[in-house]
Amino acid sequence: MFDSILILIKGGGDLATGVATRLYHAGFPVVMTERPTPTMIRRAVSFGAAVYEGRIIVEGVTAVRVSPGEVKATLQRGEIPVLVDPAAGAVVRLRPVVVVDAIMAKRNTGTTLADAPLVIALGPGFTAGRDCHRVIETNRGHNLGRILHEGAAQPNTGVPGSVGGKTAERVLRAPVAGQLTPRAAIGDRLRTGDPIATIGGHTVTAPFDGVLRGLIHPAVPLTPGFKIADVDPRGEPAHCFTISDKAFAVGGGVLQAILASPEVRRRMGTTLHQEGPFCESD
Repeated sequence: MFDSILILIKGGGDLATGVATRLYHAGFPVVMTERPTPTMIRRAVSFGAAVYEGRIIVEGVTAVRVSPGEVKATLQRGEIPVLVDPAAGAVVRLRPVVVVDAIMAKRNTGTTLADAPLVIALGPGFTAGRDCHRVIETNRGHNLGRILHEGAAQPNTGVPGSVGGKTAERVLRAPVAGQLTPRAAIGDRLRTGDPIATIGGHTVTAPFDGVLRGLIHPAVPLTPGFKIADVDPRGEPAHCFTISDKAFAVGGGVLQAILASPEVRRRMGTTLHQEGPFCESD
């Protein structure tokens, strides 16, 4: 039904993967772009990790690192192509109907309204109507996943969302510049003080009991303060290998924005009674 509605997602982190999975299961062909050295933490649930691994399976969906000439065949196999394309040149080559900026840089790194008939951006750094057609709220809370037809998402608070009652303390950062050597693996159970990684002779340890939810790839060159790991106090290893509620909520917002778009509906041969924000009674 949606074979002609190609969607290109810029970024391959965990939120982008939640979006891609929603769209994939809805029947849309999805292509993703990433930088040569992705910096995502939750690598076990990030399609962008295919840049390192060649291929990755997240909740039964396979993403594969490909060259531009392999995109069509990969889509035909029912897999998600991941292109190493930091400038997103594929936007010009593939001419997608929808572009989703899911880089989560907290700023616009080059997305424009002219990129596609429908351009959607996730989180802060974008203004609907100026940088893109729709913005999806990514801040946890009442508005998570809401579609913004004008204006911007809530500004970056600089404080990670609460997981199991932990906020800033659950996110670990590089104490010095250098390369990371893992001392634990994603999904490992940790006790307070257990070593997670070493960087430049410094050992990064678990700040509390939990599981290692995410760990940056050792190939990423680090600077002091760079985010390197995420510890989940809930202690459920399975959570490390499944898409989060937040990512699925954001993905649902993107899916709704696409299905409600007059441009997309015209290409599908359907009509829209009225476009506008989805309203519910409290």
